[in-house]
Amino acid sequence: MNKAIKARRIWINAGEVSGDLHGALLVRALKKRDERLHCLGMGGPAMAEAGFSEQFNISELSLVGLTEVLAHLPRVLGLMRRLYLCLKKERPDAIVLIDSPDFNFFVARMARRLGIPVYYYICPQVWAWRTGRVNFLKKFVRRVLCILPFEKPFLARHGLEADYVGHPLMDQVPLDELSDIERIKGRVGILPGSRTREIETLLPEFVDAARRIAERLPEVSFSLVRAPGVSEAKLAPYLPDDLPIEILPPEDRYRFMRQCETILAASGTVTLETALLGTPTVVAYKVSPLSYRIGKAVVKVEFISLPNLILGEEAFPELLQEEACGEAIADKALAWLTDESAMVAVHARLERLADMVGKPGAPDRAVEIILKDLESIAAMK
Repeated sequence: MNKAIKARRIWINAGEVSGDLHGALLVRALKKRDERLHCLGMGGPAMAEAGFSEQFNISELSLVGLTEVLAHLPRVLGLMRRLYLCLKKERPDAIVLIDSPDFNFFVARMARRLGIPVYYYICPQVWAWRTGRVNFLKKFVRRVLCILPFEKPFLARHGLEADYVGHPLMDQVPLDELSDIERIKGRVGILPGSRTREIETLLPEFVDAARRIAERLPEVSFSLVRAPGVSEAKLAPYLPDDLPIEILPPEDRYRFMRQCETILAASGTVTLETALLGTPTVVAYKVSPLSYRIGKAVVKVEFISLPNLILGEEAFPELLQEEACGEAIADKALAWLTDESAMVAVHARLERLADMVGKPGAPDRAVEIILKDLESIAAMK
């Protein structure tokens, strides 16, 4: 391999927990190709464990929704300034952006100003809303790497040739190892998300739902798995003394998800994880009223959860805003817990998902595309 490539420095910019997990796989894939390659940028504990040099932590950007960002605008602007100065000083050979377009688009502009090539891994959801952002990608990004099967043809219809690499969850979730794990009768999981706003708005509703489920089915047990980077102390104030809810660490979360009969979860990447593991999940989502009104006016897709989007049907019930209340969440979960035929039906829907998501190896395919493109840039100099 060319020695210039061996010494390359790749800046990776993740903005949330799911991006940190995907970024960790990308760091490992890069270092597998070249152990001398230096990965730095914005990430979290998973990327750090993979050998990433953290310049900024994803906790600085743990926001949800437009109005939530606006409320913290001075802090966000300060972060942007610090990040730009760091990029100017470090001058990495390339920048890889992972999702989080509302922040990462600014990073792409910074890179353009500094003459650094940009690659977008985990394409922004331009197919859902703000389709005009495709033009931004054309202008500021050298290669867009898609992880969902319908993204590549969508972008092609809008004049952007992208690469489909498959979903990194197929590398992250050890499906073969977990497929033989038996479900624990009456076990209900709670996944309240990683962002402060998600926990504040959804965890009280999940607890209320758990109480209602327990009243109907006293034999049911409840377990809450912490998202990576979320402390037990942050969750404890929302958990009542009179309703036993076990708190589990994030390290063995996939085994836990597989063992559950059903799960109550905040909308996000975790719903695709539960779906791949075959665990029926009630999906809840809440943002500020203004953020929701804006989103409702511009979002163009029928579903918000990835399993439903990929399957093209509502395998998982989705409860938004006022509907994401304890009573409604409990009703949806009880519909599965009290009706074996309903449980069998949702399991049958989920069996199709893994084949639709793609084969393992997405990070390796992404790295191959990025490094090959960097070679072509070097050859032109």
